[in-house]
Amino acid sequence: MTQVISSSGHDDMIHDAVLDYYGRRLATCSSDKTIKIYEIEGDQHRLTETLKGAATKEHDGSVSVLSFENNTFQHTIFQAHGMGVNAVSWSPALVPGGLMSAATGGQTAIVRRIVTGGADNAVKIWSHNAATSSYDTIATLTGHTDWVRDVAWSPTPLSKSYIASASQDHTVRIWTCAAGADQADSTSWKSEVLEFETVCWRCSWSLAGNVLAVSGGDNRVTLWKEKVRGGWECVRTIEE
Repeated sequence: MTQVISSSGHDDMIHDAVLDYYGRRLATCSSDKTIKIYEIEGDQHRLTETLKGAATKEHDGSVSVLSFENNTFQHTIFQAHGMGVNAVSWSPALVPGGLMSAATGGQTAIVRRIVTGGADNAVKIWSHNAATSSYDTIATLTGHTDWVRDVAWSPTPLSKSYIASASQDHTVRIWTCAAGADQADSTSWKSEVLEFETVCWRCSWSLAGNVLAVSGGDNRVTLWKEKVRGGWECVRTIEE
């Protein structure tokens, strides 16, 4: 593995860094209240933008969304959680079953939705409103008894929709919405609880969307997979 960036240009602590799907663009966020975007080619990098938000989480309870259209960034801010937003994740661009519909010549709609997790113990789903150029909450998923530390929307659009939420209450909830069900109806989302002995900090889906990785306060990463007959099982534990 080659080190590409040794000096980020940030003036304070870096909290997160994410590569795009193709490994060509890197976004970093920092306590200096900026987001920096780098273009990566081989072992070279180039800073292309310094931004004030891009589907980011805010301690004042708001979410900032930056969209790149017509060679300019459009900035949208909306209130999400009263006590602070801890995590945000984009949904797949296609609804469940949309990929199959497109492959057979059917019509499919592109969706712009995000899920957020907050210090109010709630998980909320938001949908873009073209009329107001903002985002409306369409569903609130409850069940956690402490802060939601991370959320992750599974990238697969094949059948069901999956959202994972990691919490300070020592649990991860996997929320499932069947294909054809109304994602805007909170009762359409059924959750399975994975219990841990310590706080759950982060959760992340594999690119195929069928394996969930969870990291916790015990310095372990566990990998979870759905069983053929339903339910989730731990298939591997990675220790420090």
